[in-house]
Amino acid sequence: MPTPPPTGPLVTRGTVAAQLRELGVRDGEILLVHSSLKSLGWVCGGPVAVVQGFLDALGPTGTLVVPTQTGELSDPALWRNPPVPEEWWDPIRASMPPYDPLVTPCRHVGVLPETVRTWPGALRSAHPQTSFAALGAHAREVIDGHATDCRLGERSPLARLEALHARVLLLGAGYDTCTSFHLAEYRIPSPLVKVGRPGPAGWETVTEVSITSDRFDELGHDFERDRPVVRGTVGAADARLFPVADAVAYAERWLALHRPRAEEI
Repeated sequence: MPTPPPTGPLVTRGTVAAQLRELGVRDGEILLVHSSLKSLGWVCGGPVAVVQGFLDALGPTGTLVVPTQTGELSDPALWRNPPVPEEWWDPIRASMPPYDPLVTPCRHVGVLPETVRTWPGALRSAHPQTSFAALGAHAREVIDGHATDCRLGERSPLARLEALHARVLLLGAGYDTCTSFHLAEYRIPSPLVKVGRPGPAGWETVTEVSITSDRFDELGHDFERDRPVVRGTVGAADARLFPVADAVAYAERWLALHRPRAEEI
């Protein structure tokens, strides 16, 4: 049976750039993007064309930032989707390759982040589980100094993005993907947790602030109700555009009130 033709819309490098500008993306700005490529429609040129469209919209002085997380570099005892047999845990810990920002692929954050990560000139931050990649004029300023014991807090690119007046674009992605909300977890009473991961000298355990996206969809709903969020479309994808600083400040108040958490350690 023949494959049915695509239903569209047809998305190109040019339409991505034009629709981003119509949405309000500005030449020279710093943009943190959470995305779903398939939500756009039929993209001529795939993720490469989309990244090119972003770079066109941001211009030569702009900066594109994406999450390049590697959650699989974690303790196999905590894996759930799928779990692995207990007798595998120690061999996995002993043989898991440590994080290398140049070669470790990102997982579960979409196709566009991996495309940006491997783009000529892209820089990637140092945290072995919650790295970011950036491309453009302010890439090094955003990426440098990501402490390896601070996933998404004050010594992460999120705090740099906030200070640099960056904005967030959710492109076909929900508020459950909004990493900026996590920065708020570091600014309110939050539990600590022991985090296992592969390190340069073997398996290591560090103490981190416990982070979770639980109820971020509700948080996002209230944020959009109470704060200015630019809404639009790029291709067939819903798009939401707002400042990192607004999201963090709102999340600080909301999480403290609606999602207080107890100590884990």
